[in-house]
Amino acid sequence: MKSMPVPLRPSQRVVQVGLFLVAAIALVGGALQMFLGQPDTTPRLDNVHRFMAGVYFGAGLIAGWAATTVRQQGTLVYLIAFTVLCAGLGRLVSISQVGLPQPASVWLGYLVPELLLPCVLFLAQRAVGKGAR
Repeated sequence: MKSMPVPLRPSQRVVQVGLFLVAAIALVGGALQMFLGQPDTTPRLDNVHRFMAGVYFGAGLIAGWAATTVRQQGTLVYLIAFTVLCAGLGRLVSISQVGLPQPASVWLGYLVPELLLPCVLFLAQRAVGKGAR
């Protein structure tokens, strides 16, 4: 007789959903930016933009894999959360240096989850670790 898999604890489910969210955003955003590039700029900046789009897409693959193997993940969840936080901080630096792009609501709509989701992932993963002890 085959045994039923143990369901994920609530904190693991929060981590998993958060990682799937990161994966979806990075995969769609990376593919879109790879396709669009940065046409209103120099070839050098377009080249860097598309390179970073590839990194963004790859990070989405990593986050998706981590979400599907969430039971085995530990430090990787913290690293992904830190990466998302760094992205949000980069957006804040950009806003402080060159201003808020228009429409402002769209860009702030990107920024808020980039600053909040890492905190949720960090706290939920910490709860996973405490629950395992």
